[in-house]
Amino acid sequence: MMKLSKKTREQYMTSAINELKEEKIVEFRETFLQLHPSDQSDIFMTLQEDERHRVYAYVSPREMAVIFGLLKFHNQKEVFQELNDKYASEMLNNMFTDDIVTFLTKLNNELPNSIINNMEPGKAEKIKSLLSYEPETAGAVMTKEFVGISSTDNVTDVLNTLRVIASDAEIIYYLYVVDEHGKLIGVVSLRNLLVANPEEMIVDIMNTRVVSVPDQMDQEDVGKLIKKYDFLAVPVVTTENHLLGIITVDDIMDILEAETTEDFGELSATKGATDVNLSSFAAAKKRSPWIISLMFFGLITGGVIGRFEETLESVVLLAVFIPMIMDSAGNVGTQSLAISVRGLALGTIEKNSAFKMVRRELKTGFLIGLICMVVITGLVYIFYSNLALGLIVGFSILLTLGISAVIGAIVPLIINKLKFDPAIASGPFITTLNDIIGLLIYFSIATTLIEYL
Repeated sequence: MMKLSKKTREQYMTSAINELKEEKIVEFRETFLQLHPSDQSDIFMTLQEDERHRVYAYVSPREMAVIFGLLKFHNQKEVFQELNDKYASEMLNNMFTDDIVTFLTKLNNELPNSIINNMEPGKAEKIKSLLSYEPETAGAVMTKEFVGISSTDNVTDVLNTLRVIASDAEIIYYLYVVDEHGKLIGVVSLRNLLVANPEEMIVDIMNTRVVSVPDQMDQEDVGKLIKKYDFLAVPVVTTENHLLGIITVDDIMDILEAETTEDFGELSATKGATDVNLSSFAAAKKRSPWIISLMFFGLITGGVIGRFEETLESVVLLAVFIPMIMDSAGNVGTQSLAISVRGLALGTIEKNSAFKMVRRELKTGFLIGLICMVVITGLVYIFYSNLALGLIVGFSILLTLGISAVIGAIVPLIINKLKFDPAIASGPFITTLNDIIGLLIYFSIATTLIEYL
């Protein structure tokens, strides 16, 4: 497809919309189908419902399948409700199985039987087999549209086969070699196929050192493997090494985006509420449990302050530094939390390096604390002419930041060890916990040294 400049692209998009509104079917199809599928989907989502129905009439289910696959789920759901059963079935028949399964999973598998019955039997069976896997496993996100060849084929035979089936495969850069029992025994790249002698046998040019993933592997681990080897796709196999399907890099990008969004939601205590299309009520429903929980943690913070009421009454000036102690503790803890969660997510923190990371965060926290201690002690002495108060606040900052850094680093490691997502050690949770610890340190030191104030 010809690559269009930004100006030409915008002109094409404007022309397509005008031709659609003027019901110029031939001109619309010619203009619209020259655009990149992403531009087609952009145009489609700017249309009113009656204009979208006109698109369904002008564009075939096969052509619509590409556009539908690029839409966000809430848009897909809206569009799907506008389609008649026959058109919807034909459209699904022309989509890759992994894209269909992703849509159906989010739809809670509530696909009308009439649509399933109108689908090609082979396609429907593939979909059912993928839906049988546990969510977020390799088997659940793989596609069945791949090119499998036999080791007894020659190069000419395979090239002839590709001319026929390549348009139905999600990716043809890798051709997977299977034996008579369907077991994966090798892989041939398209490059090697094109430069090989036409009469050469596949068994002589294939690479037998195939990197594959089991169908039960977690999708995030599959992403790490594809990143490690810079693959465009990776084959999915059973425990007996039977080839089931492939996972492509574009699917992994979507998966990692979803995982990142999920982790961000955990870290910010907004899990499930990061979608801007959620209503205010739905967002509040998802976010309020965390806020209520943290509110009770806040009561503990208030209890700590109340416990040292006599100290505060004796030296009211101590109250001035409470916000600073709490904010500093929370900020340092959140920084360490982000480093720890990122390391666990990328697999850069192994058993032998976890202690090293915690030790580094401890040193970092105390170094930051030392700098803050010097600064705040000097400021308190300058503004309040009270060196003892400056030393109490400064030493409290030193201990608080050192301990907060360790807590932020170690809590995700403990949660990960317990087989939970380390991102649930959310920023607000760590912040509140460090607030409590910071106040305990501050008031304990102040109470001990109150006679010097």
